[in-house]
Amino acid sequence: MTPCDGCDGPHPAEAVRGDVPEADPVAARGGADASEADLVAAARGGDDAAFGHLVARHRVDLRLHCYRMLGSLDEAEDMVQETLLRAWQGLGGYEARAGLRTWLHRIATNACLDLLKRHSRRRRLLAGGPQVPAAVAVPWLQPYPDGLLDGVPDAAADPAGAVVSRETVELAFVAALQFLPDGQRAALILRDVLGWPAAECARLLGVSVAAVTSSVQRARTGLRERLGPDRARWRRATALTDHESAVLERYMRAIEAADHRALADLLAPDARVSHQPGAGGHHGAEPIWYGGRATILERWAPVLHGPYGMSLRMTATAANRQPAAATYIRIPGDERYRAFSLSVVTVEDGLLTELAQFGPELFPYFRLPAVLAPPG
Repeated sequence: MTPCDGCDGPHPAEAVRGDVPEADPVAARGGADASEADLVAAARGGDDAAFGHLVARHRVDLRLHCYRMLGSLDEAEDMVQETLLRAWQGLGGYEARAGLRTWLHRIATNACLDLLKRHSRRRRLLAGGPQVPAAVAVPWLQPYPDGLLDGVPDAAADPAGAVVSRETVELAFVAALQFLPDGQRAALILRDVLGWPAAECARLLGVSVAAVTSSVQRARTGLRERLGPDRARWRRATALTDHESAVLERYMRAIEAADHRALADLLAPDARVSHQPGAGGHHGAEPIWYGGRATILERWAPVLHGPYGMSLRMTATAANRQPAAATYIRIPGDERYRAFSLSVVTVEDGLLTELAQFGPELFPYFRLPAVLAPPG
């Protein structure tokens, strides 16, 4: 593993690969330029490097698929490794009829379903959760760096590939998926996100085509209950708009300046804030949330206007195709600003409507440094 530039530890996305062979850049048979059939044949013959090149082509979209299934980037990384290990061990049974990408997604889906079976307590936690349309009641939820989305195929580049529109990766959408029963979640992702035929989904899930159709319909109803009936607002472009970037810049400058009035002007009257465990000093086991402009300003006042001489700095990033900002805090006696929290925000009609706060342990995923020097 290589350290993240400016960070204290290794980059989480560069996890140990275990028993899965890595691609050799000078491998025989043309390496990454070889055909899939040639690489499969070589891998079956024991060529580790050929298998490494095969999986390198699919690693990024497998990770996103696992993330949608699980809501956790850490667990998605683990399940990608589990998927590739199972694929390496089962390559002799690969018949190439459905294509390698489909075969790998079958394995990944089953790996995620196996993990979810072991997490039965999560279902009980969510069953008692409040009916709120925000990503605030999933304790294991993590944001997904836009930098990791850039290598995933989209519909324009690959009609058979995963659609990486904001409709399918925004934080609230991923959170809402976690409330669906496991089978419904898998069926909906396979049908509505990856575009698999119902018959292919039925084969993977071991049910009838009619059962898949029913599961998808129930899953769509469940999402509407969480996200609201108007799905049109979720069908957006795949990149941040200049307007969103401008709102994010104003938000960061208001926080840095502890400008109460400017922050009030940016918050929607019914804005909501959530704090995942570890975010901004929240060390409880469950997320907390609160709503309303006045409440938010009151809750944030001790940090923005505290008597301890603290100061904040912000830097822009992006997650789940949404604006995001990293917050650093400096306390008296410390010359440097230290990682404090990561905020993923939703902008509607020029105002901030959702602010989801996460802990600084996620900074390495975003290639963010753990500390910042004081401005010169």
